[in-house]
Amino acid sequence: MAIKVYKKNTAGRRNMSIVKPDDLTKKKPEKSLLAPMTQKAGRSHGKISTRHQGGGHKRRYRLVDFKQQKFDIPGKIIAIERDPNRSALIALVSYKDGDKRYVLASEGMKQDVEIVSGESAPIKKGNRTVLRNIPSGTIISNIELVVGKGGQLSRSAGSGATLMAIDGKMAQLKMSSNEIRLVSKDCYATIGKVSNFEHSAEKIGKAGRNRWKGKRPEVRGSAMNPVDHPHGGGEGRQGIGLKHPKTPWGKPALGKKTRKKKRYSDKFIVKRRVKK
Repeated sequence: MAIKVYKKNTAGRRNMSIVKPDDLTKKKPEKSLLAPMTQKAGRSHGKISTRHQGGGHKRRYRLVDFKQQKFDIPGKIIAIERDPNRSALIALVSYKDGDKRYVLASEGMKQDVEIVSGESAPIKKGNRTVLRNIPSGTIISNIELVVGKGGQLSRSAGSGATLMAIDGKMAQLKMSSNEIRLVSKDCYATIGKVSNFEHSAEKIGKAGRNRWKGKRPEVRGSAMNPVDHPHGGGEGRQGIGLKHPKTPWGKPALGKKTRKKKRYSDKFIVKRRVKK
């Protein structure tokens, strides 16, 4: 894994860098595992339906197998690829029965490495097994919340949770946000943290790179007129003049708690994440 920093030839290149993973395979994506993606942002009947979104490069969705339910069938990694729809890398796995699937690439996955999923899978980076068989202190990723539903936790680049202990029917996990929560010990997880951990160190460098991703410009509320935003107006620059910042429609922003007070999953959270 290396970060390529561009020469300061132009203003856009001055602070630009890209992450260049060492193990990327030079091949086109597997055609049978691609699906079309339609644009779901921009304008509806001429009116902006979702602000700051629209345009961007055309993409196709990669059908990633988050369940990995081909139990006890060894699979060989034949390619490590980028996915334009997520920050993590994905691995193309060819199983012994001839089936090919994309899975989330965890740290240490390389071409020609063999991985396996199942209750009796050995504790090795890239393998997938039930939480009750994983030793305490192991870093895991792509963790199930509901048995058989597929991985939902720790799926972005470089993320991972630590298995603290097994207590009765539940496993205690420490998330990267320092939240400690309970998950059924029969849920599956992948050994090791997710690949491409240097993704957060990448510098965009120019606005155009965000436009390629479908991100349109944002305008500060304080730069607008009073008719357009609660923060707008005034001569020169000044603060927002309010106790709490607001959205353009007058609703509280930044720090407003949106979680339901009696959410069903509260009983599974032992310790809340630390607010920064």
